[in-house]
Amino acid sequence: MIQLTFTPEEKEMIHYERFHHPHPHVQRKMEVLWCKSLGKSHQEIAEIAGVHPNTVTTHLQEYQAGGLEAMRRLNFYQPQSQLAAHGTTLKEYFEQHPCATLKAGAARIEEMTGLQRSLPQVENFLKHMGMTCRKVGCIPAKADPAQQAEFLSQQLQPRLVEAQAGRRALFFVDAAHFVLAPFLGFLWCFARVFIQAPTGRQRFNVLAALNAVTHDLIMVTNDSYITATSVCALLTQLAALNLTVPITLVLDNARYQRCALVQELAATLQIELLFLPAYSPNLNLIERLWKFVKKEALYSQYYEEFTSFKAAIIQVLTETSGKHKLALDSLLTLNFQTFEESQFMPL
Repeated sequence: MIQLTFTPEEKEMIHYERFHHPHPHVQRKMEVLWCKSLGKSHQEIAEIAGVHPNTVTTHLQEYQAGGLEAMRRLNFYQPQSQLAAHGTTLKEYFEQHPCATLKAGAARIEEMTGLQRSLPQVENFLKHMGMTCRKVGCIPAKADPAQQAEFLSQQLQPRLVEAQAGRRALFFVDAAHFVLAPFLGFLWCFARVFIQAPTGRQRFNVLAALNAVTHDLIMVTNDSYITATSVCALLTQLAALNLTVPITLVLDNARYQRCALVQELAATLQIELLFLPAYSPNLNLIERLWKFVKKEALYSQYYEEFTSFKAAIIQVLTETSGKHKLALDSLLTLNFQTFEESQFMPL
């Protein structure tokens, strides 16, 4: 039996590092020392620390020879991948040419380095470089990232700051057109599930204004078309709120929203219309609400009647401040997606 003595300072350090050392192997070593300081037998230490009794002896001899500093050293063998020598070249390549599959990545690595690796090895290597498998996003081809960034910083953000301070009411406006058709989604199931496709192409239109801060929703709905008259009806509803602060509406560039009829009524009601740069759905907060509604009410759901289809959508929209408040508060944060040239797929 190895006999060891520990000073109070050493015991305090051992106790701390058995939980807080950044490497789990060192934590286990410190656990062995801590149990030894409590007078446990080697067999008891092995059971508590989850190691072989011979490992207990090795760790104690290591401490006996070099103290705590020796216990912190990591001497186990860590093989280096041959791919590491090509890391810089491969990283530069994959930054410009992301791979769709591990098989494609493995083929490109073999072509560039002459090294053949299994798919799990390729996956580990790509992760080690900092890559993960992410869903590709899309942005309208005519969108201007620089113009979006300028609009966000110079026009939208100052108004958002005022809205959060209670000095302005800021609403994001958009129309959604829900067509009575299958909205396919994912289900946890034992076999693939099929839903019926409703007949006809009836459409339920929702023009809404979403308060950027409170997430209150003002709506105009119909089963035909959204027109300038619909926008005017929405403006009238907003004016009827009798808010004591200036009102700003953030809108896209739909013709029925930019027409003279709408702009004249907005001026009369003293409502500011702030138009987004062209092709900028990523800067319109209410777009996230439409995705939420589809997920909650429509994905993988079959509605035989148009009335039940509309009722399901309206139920979600009317519960934005109730049942769905927590989910929407997390979803509708005032952080907007911006883009850089490095994020675009090379042509």
